Amino acid sequence: MEASGYAASMANAFDEPVHYVSFPNGDDSQVKFEDGVCLIRTSKNVWKPMRFVFRYLTQQPWNRLPVFTQTHVVNPTIACLAGGRNKMLAAKAYDLYNAELANYGLEIITPMTIWDVNMDEIPLWVRKWGGHAVIKNPYSNAGQGVWTIMNEKELDAFMATEQRYGRFIVQSLIGNYAWSSSSEKGKFYHVGTIPNDRGKTFVADFRMMVSATSKGIRPLSVYSRRAKSPLVDHLQNNSDSWDMLGTNLSAKDADGEWQTDTSRLILTDRRDFNRLGLGLDDLIEGFIQTVLSTIAIDKLAHNLINHQGRLKSRLFKSLDDDQALINEILL
Repeated sequence: MEASGYAASMANAFDEPVHYVSFPNGDDSQVKFEDGVCLIRTSKNVWKPMRFVFRYLTQQPWNRLPVFTQTHVVNPTIACLAGGRNKMLAAKAYDLYNAELANYGLEIITPMTIWDVNMDEIPLWVRKWGGHAVIKNPYSNAGQGVWTIMNEKELDAFMATEQRYGRFIVQSLIGNYAWSSSSEKGKFYHVGTIPNDRGKTFVADFRMMVSATSKGIRPLSVYSRRAKSPLVDHLQNNSDSWDMLGTNLSAKDADGEWQTDTSRLILTDRRDFNRLGLGLDDLIEGFIQTVLSTIAIDKLAHNLINHQGRLKSRLFKSLDDDQALINEILL
Protein backbone atom coordinates (compact mmCIF):
# COMPACT_ATOMS: atom_id res chain seq x y z
CA MET A 1 0.00 0.00 0.00
CA GLU A 2 2.75 2.44 0.98
CA ALA A 3 4.99 1.82 -2.05
CA SER A 4 2.09 1.99 -4.52
CA GLY A 5 1.01 5.24 -2.89
CA TYR A 6 4.45 6.72 -3.53
CA ALA A 7 4.28 5.61 -7.17
CA ALA A 8 0.85 7.15 -7.67
CA SER A 9 1.89 10.40 -6.00
CA MET A 10 5.00 10.71 -8.18
CA ALA A 11 2.99 9.99 -11.32
CA ASN A 12 0.60 12.80 -10.42
CA ALA A 13 3.37 15.24 -9.50
CA PHE A 14 5.59 14.53 -12.52
CA ASP A 15 2.68 14.08 -14.96
CA GLU A 16 4.27 11.06 -16.60
CA PRO A 17 4.14 7.26 -16.20
CA VAL A 18 5.74 5.76 -13.10
CA HIS A 19 6.27 2.00 -13.18
CA TYR A 20 5.45 0.13 -9.97
CA VAL A 21 7.59 -3.03 -10.02
CA SER A 22 7.97 -5.79 -7.48
CA PHE A 23 11.57 -6.91 -6.83
CA PRO A 24 11.45 -9.67 -4.18
CA ASN A 25 14.59 -11.27 -2.81
CA GLY A 26 15.90 -13.97 -5.13
CA ASP A 27 13.70 -13.02 -8.10
CA ASP A 28 15.18 -11.08 -11.04
CA SER A 29 12.35 -11.75 -13.48
CA GLN A 30 11.07 -8.15 -13.40
CA VAL A 31 14.21 -6.10 -12.70
CA LYS A 32 17.83 -6.39 -13.81
CA PHE A 33 20.96 -4.24 -14.13
CA GLU A 34 23.19 -4.02 -17.19
CA ASP A 35 26.31 -1.84 -17.07
CA GLY A 36 24.82 -0.04 -14.09
CA VAL A 37 21.52 0.73 -15.85
CA CYS A 38 18.29 -0.50 -14.26
CA LEU A 39 15.90 -2.24 -16.66
CA ILE A 40 12.37 -3.34 -15.90
CA ARG A 41 10.16 -5.81 -17.72
CA THR A 42 7.01 -4.05 -18.93
CA SER A 43 3.57 -5.57 -19.36
CA LYS A 44 4.47 -6.05 -23.05
CA ASN A 45 7.42 -8.26 -22.02
CA VAL A 46 9.94 -5.63 -23.11
CA TRP A 47 12.98 -4.64 -21.05
CA LYS A 48 12.87 -0.88 -20.60
CA PRO A 49 15.81 1.18 -19.20
CA MET A 50 15.02 3.50 -16.30
CA ARG A 51 16.57 6.95 -15.79
CA PHE A 52 15.26 7.34 -12.22
CA VAL A 53 14.34 4.82 -9.51
CA PHE A 54 12.70 5.34 -6.15
CA ARG A 55 13.85 2.32 -4.15
CA TYR A 56 11.64 0.77 -1.51
CA LEU A 57 13.28 -2.62 -0.91
CA THR A 58 13.38 -3.61 2.73
CA GLN A 59 15.17 -6.85 3.62
CA GLN A 60 18.81 -7.11 2.38
CA PRO A 61 18.42 -4.63 -0.54
CA TRP A 62 22.18 -4.82 -1.20
CA ASN A 63 21.90 -8.37 -2.54
CA ARG A 64 19.95 -7.25 -5.65
CA LEU A 65 20.43 -3.47 -5.93
CA PRO A 66 24.09 -2.60 -6.68
CA VAL A 67 25.91 0.09 -4.74
CA PHE A 68 27.06 1.71 -8.00
CA THR A 69 24.45 2.41 -10.67
CA GLN A 70 24.18 4.56 -13.77
CA THR A 71 20.46 4.92 -13.16
CA HIS A 72 19.83 7.59 -10.53
CA VAL A 73 18.50 5.88 -7.39
CA VAL A 74 16.71 7.79 -4.64
CA ASN A 75 17.30 6.04 -1.31
CA PRO A 76 20.42 4.28 -2.65
CA THR A 77 21.86 1.05 -1.31
CA ILE A 78 24.73 2.82 0.47
CA ALA A 79 22.19 4.49 2.77
CA CYS A 80 21.22 1.02 4.04
CA LEU A 81 24.78 -0.31 4.29
CA ALA A 82 25.92 2.78 6.22
CA GLY A 83 23.27 2.37 8.90
CA GLY A 84 19.78 2.66 7.47
CA ARG A 85 19.38 -1.13 7.54
CA ASN A 86 22.71 -2.05 9.08
CA LYS A 87 22.51 -1.67 12.85
CA MET A 88 26.22 -2.50 13.19
CA LEU A 89 27.31 0.54 11.19
CA ALA A 90 24.49 2.67 12.58
CA ALA A 91 25.90 2.16 16.09
CA LYS A 92 29.35 3.16 14.87
CA ALA A 93 28.00 6.14 12.90
CA TYR A 94 26.26 7.42 16.05
CA ASP A 95 29.42 6.97 18.10
CA LEU A 96 31.53 8.86 15.55
CA TYR A 97 29.06 11.72 15.24
CA ASN A 98 28.60 11.95 19.02
CA ALA A 99 32.32 12.68 19.25
CA GLU A 100 31.80 15.66 16.92
CA LEU A 101 28.77 16.84 18.89
CA ALA A 102 30.38 16.60 22.33
CA ASN A 103 31.30 20.29 22.50
CA TYR A 104 27.79 21.45 21.55
CA GLY A 105 25.70 19.80 24.26
CA LEU A 106 24.09 17.39 21.79
CA GLU A 107 24.09 13.59 21.73
CA ILE A 108 22.38 10.72 19.96
CA ILE A 109 21.04 8.78 22.93
CA THR A 110 21.32 4.99 22.72
CA PRO A 111 21.40 2.05 25.13
CA MET A 112 24.79 0.60 26.00
CA THR A 113 25.80 -1.13 22.76
CA ILE A 114 28.46 -3.77 22.13
CA TRP A 115 29.17 -4.41 18.45
CA ASP A 116 31.07 -7.08 16.47
CA VAL A 117 29.95 -9.80 18.89
CA ASN A 118 30.42 -13.43 17.86
CA MET A 119 27.72 -15.96 18.69
CA ASP A 120 29.79 -17.68 21.38
CA GLU A 121 30.43 -14.36 23.17
CA ILE A 122 26.76 -13.42 23.53
CA PRO A 123 26.05 -15.27 26.84
CA LEU A 124 29.01 -13.46 28.46
CA TRP A 125 27.57 -10.02 27.68
CA VAL A 126 24.05 -11.05 28.70
CA ARG A 127 25.29 -12.23 32.08
CA LYS A 128 27.35 -9.07 32.56
CA TRP A 129 24.07 -7.09 32.47
CA GLY A 130 22.37 -9.32 34.99
CA GLY A 131 20.81 -11.73 32.50
CA HIS A 132 18.82 -9.00 30.71
CA ALA A 133 19.82 -7.85 27.22
CA VAL A 134 18.71 -7.32 23.65
CA ILE A 135 20.39 -9.27 20.83
CA LYS A 136 20.12 -8.01 17.27
CA ASN A 137 20.94 -9.44 13.88
CA PRO A 138 22.38 -6.18 12.54
CA TYR A 139 21.02 -6.60 9.02
CA SER A 140 17.31 -7.21 9.58
CA ASN A 141 14.56 -4.68 10.10
CA ALA A 142 10.83 -4.32 10.77
CA GLY A 143 11.12 -6.13 14.09
CA GLN A 144 12.73 -9.20 12.56
CA GLY A 145 16.06 -10.43 13.91
CA VAL A 146 15.60 -8.95 17.41
CA TRP A 147 15.57 -11.03 20.59
CA THR A 148 14.80 -9.66 24.05
CA ILE A 149 16.43 -11.75 26.77
CA MET A 150 15.15 -11.74 30.36
CA ASN A 151 15.96 -15.27 31.55
CA GLU A 152 18.07 -18.31 30.77
CA LYS A 153 15.20 -19.92 28.85
CA GLU A 154 15.07 -17.07 26.34
CA LEU A 155 18.87 -17.03 26.05
CA ASP A 156 19.00 -20.78 25.44
CA ALA A 157 16.25 -20.48 22.82
CA PHE A 158 18.24 -17.84 20.96
CA MET A 159 21.49 -19.80 21.13
CA ALA A 160 19.69 -22.78 19.57
CA THR A 161 18.64 -20.82 16.48
CA GLU A 162 20.45 -21.03 13.14
CA GLN A 163 21.89 -17.69 12.13
CA ARG A 164 22.72 -16.41 8.67
CA TYR A 165 25.39 -13.93 9.76
CA GLY A 166 28.44 -14.20 11.99
CA ARG A 167 28.34 -10.92 13.92
CA PHE A 168 25.73 -9.41 16.24
CA ILE A 169 25.19 -6.39 18.40
CA VAL A 170 24.16 -6.75 22.03
CA GLN A 171 22.45 -3.90 23.90
CA SER A 172 21.39 -3.30 27.47
CA LEU A 173 17.70 -4.04 27.90
CA ILE A 174 15.27 -1.19 28.55
CA GLY A 175 12.25 -2.41 30.49
CA ASN A 176 10.55 -1.61 33.77
CA TYR A 177 12.69 0.36 36.24
CA ALA A 178 12.74 -2.66 38.56
CA TRP A 179 14.38 -4.95 36.00
CA SER A 180 16.12 -2.91 33.30
CA SER A 181 19.80 -3.57 32.61
CA SER A 182 22.33 -1.58 34.59
CA SER A 183 25.37 -0.42 32.64
CA GLU A 184 28.08 2.22 32.56
CA LYS A 185 25.52 4.64 31.13
CA GLY A 186 23.17 4.06 34.04
CA LYS A 187 19.70 2.56 33.89
CA PHE A 188 17.23 3.41 31.13
CA TYR A 189 13.61 2.36 31.60
CA HIS A 190 10.18 2.76 30.00
CA VAL A 191 7.68 5.12 31.59
CA GLY A 192 4.98 3.55 29.44
CA THR A 193 1.68 4.97 28.25
CA ILE A 194 -0.85 6.66 30.52
CA PRO A 195 -2.54 3.83 32.46
CA ASN A 196 -5.79 2.53 30.98
CA ASP A 197 -9.02 1.87 32.86
CA ARG A 198 -7.50 -1.28 34.36
CA GLY A 199 -4.37 0.52 35.50
CA LYS A 200 -2.24 -1.14 32.83
CA THR A 201 0.53 0.74 31.05
CA PHE A 202 2.19 -0.30 27.79
CA VAL A 203 5.62 0.17 26.25
CA ALA A 204 5.29 2.43 23.21
CA ASP A 205 7.69 3.94 20.73
CA PHE A 206 7.41 7.31 19.04
CA ARG A 207 8.72 7.84 15.52
CA MET A 208 9.18 10.98 13.48
CA MET A 209 9.71 11.03 9.73
CA VAL A 210 11.79 13.90 8.36
CA SER A 211 12.87 15.12 4.94
CA ALA A 212 15.85 17.13 3.73
CA THR A 213 14.77 20.33 1.97
CA SER A 214 16.48 23.45 0.62
CA LYS A 215 15.61 25.08 3.94
CA GLY A 216 16.97 22.31 6.13
CA ILE A 217 15.55 19.08 7.52
CA ARG A 218 11.82 19.38 8.17
CA PRO A 219 9.37 17.06 9.97
CA LEU A 220 6.94 15.13 7.77
CA SER A 221 4.86 12.96 10.08
CA VAL A 222 4.76 11.27 13.45
CA TYR A 223 3.27 8.02 14.66
CA SER A 224 3.57 5.54 17.48
CA ARG A 225 3.16 1.84 18.19
CA ARG A 226 2.53 0.00 21.42
CA ALA A 227 3.53 -3.43 22.67
CA LYS A 228 1.06 -6.31 22.70
CA SER A 229 1.11 -6.96 26.47
CA PRO A 230 1.24 -4.51 29.39
CA LEU A 231 4.45 -3.70 31.22
CA VAL A 232 4.71 -5.49 34.57
CA ASP A 233 6.55 -4.48 37.73
CA HIS A 234 7.63 -7.98 38.64
CA LEU A 235 8.80 -10.66 36.23
CA GLN A 236 7.38 -14.15 36.26
CA ASN A 237 9.25 -17.21 35.03
CA ASN A 238 6.85 -17.49 32.09
CA SER A 239 6.87 -13.77 31.20
CA ASP A 240 7.04 -13.20 27.44
CA SER A 241 9.55 -10.39 27.05
CA TRP A 242 8.89 -9.69 23.36
CA ASP A 243 5.12 -9.30 23.80
CA MET A 244 5.83 -6.83 26.59
CA LEU A 245 8.72 -4.89 25.01
CA GLY A 246 8.45 -5.34 21.24
CA THR A 247 6.57 -2.48 19.60
CA ASN A 248 7.14 -3.43 15.98
CA LEU A 249 4.01 -4.42 14.11
CA SER A 250 5.56 -7.38 12.28
CA ALA A 251 4.17 -10.71 13.48
CA LYS A 252 4.09 -14.25 12.12
CA ASP A 253 0.73 -15.84 11.38
CA ALA A 254 -0.21 -19.49 11.89
CA ASP A 255 1.55 -20.41 8.61
CA GLY A 256 4.79 -18.73 9.65
CA GLU A 257 4.36 -15.81 7.23
CA TRP A 258 5.11 -12.24 8.30
CA GLN A 259 2.04 -10.03 8.66
CA THR A 260 1.38 -6.55 10.05
CA ASP A 261 -0.56 -6.09 13.29
CA THR A 262 -2.08 -2.66 12.63
CA SER A 263 -4.25 -2.82 15.77
CA ARG A 264 -1.26 -1.55 17.77
CA LEU A 265 -0.54 1.39 15.49
CA ILE A 266 -1.22 4.77 17.14
CA LEU A 267 -1.74 7.71 14.80
CA THR A 268 -1.83 11.40 15.72
CA ASP A 269 -5.42 11.80 14.50
CA ARG A 270 -6.67 9.08 16.83
CA ARG A 271 -7.82 9.54 20.42
CA ASP A 272 -5.35 6.90 21.65
CA PHE A 273 -2.43 9.20 20.74
CA ASN A 274 -3.21 11.21 23.88
CA ARG A 275 -2.45 8.11 25.95
CA LEU A 276 1.23 8.51 25.11
CA GLY A 277 1.37 11.50 27.43
CA LEU A 278 3.70 13.44 25.13
CA GLY A 279 4.31 17.17 25.45
CA LEU A 280 5.90 19.72 23.15
CA ASP A 281 9.34 19.09 24.67
CA ASP A 282 9.03 15.39 23.78
CA LEU A 283 8.16 16.23 20.17
CA ILE A 284 11.14 18.57 19.91
CA GLU A 285 13.44 15.96 21.43
CA GLY A 286 12.14 13.35 18.98
CA PHE A 287 12.81 15.68 16.07
CA ILE A 288 16.35 16.46 17.26
CA GLN A 289 17.21 12.79 17.80
CA THR A 290 15.86 11.90 14.34
CA VAL A 291 17.81 14.70 12.64
CA LEU A 292 21.06 13.84 14.42
CA SER A 293 20.70 10.13 13.58
CA THR A 294 19.98 10.96 9.93
CA ILE A 295 23.03 13.19 9.67
CA ALA A 296 25.27 10.59 11.35
CA ILE A 297 24.33 7.87 8.87
CA ASP A 298 24.54 10.29 5.92
CA LYS A 299 28.06 11.35 6.91
CA LEU A 300 29.23 7.74 7.14
CA ALA A 301 27.59 6.94 3.78
CA HIS A 302 29.57 9.77 2.15
CA ASN A 303 32.79 8.48 3.70
CA LEU A 304 32.17 4.98 2.35
CA ILE A 305 31.85 6.11 -1.30
CA ASN A 306 34.81 7.17 -3.45
CA HIS A 307 34.87 9.86 -6.13
CA GLN A 308 33.69 7.37 -8.76
CA GLY A 309 30.60 6.54 -6.70
CA ARG A 310 31.84 3.09 -5.74
CA LEU A 311 32.06 1.46 -2.32
CA LYS A 312 35.36 1.78 -0.46
CA SER A 313 35.49 -1.97 0.16
CA ARG A 314 38.51 -2.01 2.47
CA LEU A 315 37.09 0.74 4.68
CA PHE A 316 33.71 -0.98 4.80
CA LYS A 317 35.30 -4.30 5.73
CA SER A 318 37.31 -2.65 8.50
CA LEU A 319 34.05 -1.34 9.97
CA ASP A 320 31.96 -4.47 9.37
CA ASP A 321 34.04 -7.60 8.85
CA ASP A 322 31.14 -10.02 8.49
CA GLN A 323 31.99 -12.20 5.51
CA ALA A 324 28.41 -13.43 5.11
CA LEU A 325 27.25 -9.84 4.62
CA ILE A 326 30.18 -8.89 2.37
CA ASN A 327 29.44 -11.84 0.10
CA GLU A 328 25.91 -10.52 -0.46
CA ILE A 329 26.82 -6.98 -1.52
CA LEU A 330 26.54 -6.19 -5.23
CA LEU A 331 29.23 -3.64 -6.04
